[in-house]
Amino acid sequence: MAKDEVTPVRRQYLEIKRQYPDAIVFFRLGDFYETFDHDAEITSRELDIVLTSRNVAKGTRVPMAGIPHHAAENYLARLVDKGYHVAICEQIGEQPVKGIFPRKVTRVVTPGTVVEPGLLPGDSNNYLACMVVDDGEGYGSSRLRRAGVAYVDISTGEFSVTELAAKNIQEALRAELVRLNPAETLHAEGVDFINDLPGFSTEWPAWRFEPGRCEETLLEHFKVASLDGFGLRGMRLAVRAAGAVLQYLGETQPASLKLMSGISTYSLSEFMVLDAATRRNLELTRTLRGESTDASLLGILDRTITPMGKRLIMQWISKPLLDVDLINQRQASVSIFFEDGMLRAELLQALKSIGDLERLTSRVVSGTALPRDLVAIRETLSNLPGVINILPEDDPSISQVVEHLSPCSAEHELLIAALSDEPPATLNNTGVIRPGYSAELDGVLERSKHARDWIANLESEERKQTGIKTLKVGYNKVFGYYIEVTRANAENVPE
Repeated sequence: MAKDEVTPVRRQYLEIKRQYPDAIVFFRLGDFYETFDHDAEITSRELDIVLTSRNVAKGTRVPMAGIPHHAAENYLARLVDKGYHVAICEQIGEQPVKGIFPRKVTRVVTPGTVVEPGLLPGDSNNYLACMVVDDGEGYGSSRLRRAGVAYVDISTGEFSVTELAAKNIQEALRAELVRLNPAETLHAEGVDFINDLPGFSTEWPAWRFEPGRCEETLLEHFKVASLDGFGLRGMRLAVRAAGAVLQYLGETQPASLKLMSGISTYSLSEFMVLDAATRRNLELTRTLRGESTDASLLGILDRTITPMGKRLIMQWISKPLLDVDLINQRQASVSIFFEDGMLRAELLQALKSIGDLERLTSRVVSGTALPRDLVAIRETLSNLPGVINILPEDDPSISQVVEHLSPCSAEHELLIAALSDEPPATLNNTGVIRPGYSAELDGVLERSKHARDWIANLESEERKQTGIKTLKVGYNKVFGYYIEVTRANAENVPE
């Protein structure tokens, strides 16, 4: 088929699809995300929606399957749960260019890079992990002794790396990835990957893991001249894993890079290393039968109230401490609430009003927050002083925690002053900002009211002037406002 035979929208789609061949492209057309060709067949099959077709050239139709824009999150969740990558292609700009609206992929959603609240597990982290092994040696070689692991949770900003050293590096790597339980693991193509790991595996071009490229990626991102300050000196494989993760986020979720403000290193010597079989047999977080949490060690110990607390206790159970001093410090803190039932009950009640500040603030930084997220932050900051006041400051094991708790008074006052008491659910509607906070915004809204009145009267005025009783004024997000006249009345339309 000649290039000039296909429609402009088809050419635009094919150009974008060539850039994302391994992802299902959600192509925005008006109020729908459309999928085409093989993507449409996959979408129709996996989501159980109707497969239709679209005319893209004279005598040529291609498969098409669409989902409503307002319901995209639910469909997106189902595809990501099955391990698919989805490229979200949005319409940009308010005016068409040469008759067609510009479009670009704003993000690629993968199992390890979701940020939508409805797609994230509230009681555990959603990790994207990356593994790098010694060059030139397969897993079957007894000479292989080192590997690097990096993991991020873009919903909280957590970013950590380590290096493993073991005679059986395959089992050591398996044990660490099972402990992390990542939603997605990134590795270089051609690597003989370990089987039976949690989550989904994603192959990436080997050149993305090149040492110089990865180090330069980290230096540029953190705006530093050396990585020594992060504890990465001599950790060649960890640097490669961390650099590859940042490159991957830059292509899939570029807004999330704002959350990666630092990187921490950890050592397996800090906690008890348990292989995958031992973790399973001890039923630390899941039971042997039914994969239930309830009767596991986590289910017995977890009496946390906030999502942040649930994620933390899962991390603690997955990393049993070895340092006696740290164990004693944690035990001293716990014993205070164990021995004082009134204090414990009062604190539990206060914590019920605390939202998931980790993920709420991360959505603000990444630019994906909705008005309801800002309301949740405002309510949490309103209740935070009550939590702080309950904690006993005279006990050394608790005072260290209190010192790091900030009520964020300036931010709280800003949210009270600027945010409406009951803002709309999305940013598509007015009313997010409190009237009186911005004189400029108030003026714009006042003028827009008259504009809506003018539009509302336009239909009746034009009917009178043209004599066309069936004339209608309509609106859609692609073309804006338009006048609609039936073909039978076309001759009555004035020049």
